[in-house]
Amino acid sequence: MCGIVGYTGSQSAITPLIEGLRRLEYRGYDSAGIALGTPGRLYIEKRAGKLANLEAALGDSVPTAHSGIGHTRWATHGGPTDRNAHPHVDNEGKLAVIHNGIIENYTQLRADLLSRGHRFESDTDTESVAHLLSDLRKSHNGDLAAAMREAVKSLRGSFTLLAIHADNPDVIVGVRRNSPLVVGLGDGENFLASDVAAFIDYTKRAVELGQDEVVTITSEGIEITNLDGAKLAPKEYEITWDSSAAQKGGFHHFMLKEIFEQPKAVADTLLGRLNERNQIVLDELHLTKEEVQDLKKIVVLACGTAYHAGMVAKYAIEKWAKITVEVELASEFRYRDSVIDNQTLVIAISQSGETMDTLMALRHAKEAGARVLAVCNTNSSTIPRESDAVLYTHAGPEIAVASTKAFLTQVIAVYLIGLYLAQVRGVMSDVEVKNLFNEMVELPGKIEQILETVEPLRELTRGFASSTSVLFLGRNVGFPVALEGALKLKELAYMHAEGFAGGELKHGPIALIEEGTPVIAILPIGHEHGLDEKMLSNIQEVKARGARIIVIAQEGAEVAGAEHIIRIPVAPALLQPILATVPLQVFAYEMAVTRGNDVDQPRNLAKSVTVE
Repeated sequence: MCGIVGYTGSQSAITPLIEGLRRLEYRGYDSAGIALGTPGRLYIEKRAGKLANLEAALGDSVPTAHSGIGHTRWATHGGPTDRNAHPHVDNEGKLAVIHNGIIENYTQLRADLLSRGHRFESDTDTESVAHLLSDLRKSHNGDLAAAMREAVKSLRGSFTLLAIHADNPDVIVGVRRNSPLVVGLGDGENFLASDVAAFIDYTKRAVELGQDEVVTITSEGIEITNLDGAKLAPKEYEITWDSSAAQKGGFHHFMLKEIFEQPKAVADTLLGRLNERNQIVLDELHLTKEEVQDLKKIVVLACGTAYHAGMVAKYAIEKWAKITVEVELASEFRYRDSVIDNQTLVIAISQSGETMDTLMALRHAKEAGARVLAVCNTNSSTIPRESDAVLYTHAGPEIAVASTKAFLTQVIAVYLIGLYLAQVRGVMSDVEVKNLFNEMVELPGKIEQILETVEPLRELTRGFASSTSVLFLGRNVGFPVALEGALKLKELAYMHAEGFAGGELKHGPIALIEEGTPVIAILPIGHEHGLDEKMLSNIQEVKARGARIIVIAQEGAEVAGAEHIIRIPVAPALLQPILATVPLQVFAYEMAVTRGNDVDQPRNLAKSVTVE
């Protein structure tokens, strides 16, 4: 959610701070602000709204400073106003704090600080930390890092905090708990940020921080300690993508660029996963053959789009590996008495690796004795670090809030897990696995085919822009595709959209159909149990009640009753979600553009949900 940037070095800090915040706009925010390390009293400027509002307020009168912190805020405590924007300062105007997350015990802190004479200027939980640090720093003879260590011991919640003080403005102190923070190592300059995208133009060297680790950066170097003050060795790694990956590359929006990057993302996720003996290679799982054989069930934990990937996983893994799969909303999982043990494999799916609901559900599962496998797109993020094993997707940076290529690569990842388990358990032969894997290798080319012919779909979409509601129908593995299509339309077009299992139509949802209601149906081909015919019957049912029908169907499929047919290439039944999803992404994108919405940063949404 919130974006965080810190800089200290030889150049004027305002440039890397503003550039960093601009690169973090994709995370979603409603205000922005900076604090510059000017001696005596910090220079603070903050504004509600977009980053452009802050830049306009800064104008040409920004003082020269070689350090500072910057923030984009997504409101939790207190509305999106100028006074609630970060940074927040102590009453002397010397200490500034920026914060991502939630301080759960801030009301008690605030009451205590008020009783000691502190004056509060905002409605936020963050300001209590600024006042607390101000007092603690004085008791630690001006040592801001020591003050931060003591402060964190008294804080409850999930948070990333950065602080700077005017008496020693070239020093920035940060800490993380259940919220992302990464260090960038430059030449005569160093960075702190909630995402490496903020400093990718300056350095490819990064350091990951663990839970409750406090980092101090200056232009000369960094120091990391635990909360007891013991020094810790930095865990450095190299960033493997460059800033061009986070640019639009000639596309009007990041989302459209990322839709068109999907063939490469899928191909990269499949690369090297089948060896010369026709065996799926997933060494990252760290599971012995005996442990795989002993598995009684799999539980998938995820939120939003990743949850839909988990639903696809259920169909594929149960079909191929013959293991029971339960798919759980991570936000609900730990609030009921789930039955899991050491013979349960939990698969936690998250694009960012920082999704708080999924992280807390993961911890709950580990406490119950389950083995946890993360499926993630972000190297060294919290969820992979806290899991027993991780399978990284290779989507590359995804900037648009609405997930596209991350979703397809998550589905590919769970397909690989399903094939691996099926092969190890002896349910599928090596030849069967090889043949299915080869079908998967053809998917990037088939996605290209779809993308080469999307202009008629975009034109078709514009004709539905005045609709107030769109319904999506699917059966079997097409049901999660319908849910994903509806979610994309809600996220981007701000329209009522619902996805239904086709068989459920007569149990209530058909009452929503009226003259002119757009219905998008995902028509399965090659499924067992006669689902093709059943879905065609569902199409006739809604057509008879006045719906306007758009059908996603494979080439060669006979479709009666559809007003519009969007063709996708032929693929095995369980692989069809990879192809059927792409037209729905384009439909949602074009609908948002036509309706004049902010495609990359939809209202009220954030890319990474780092609070529960």
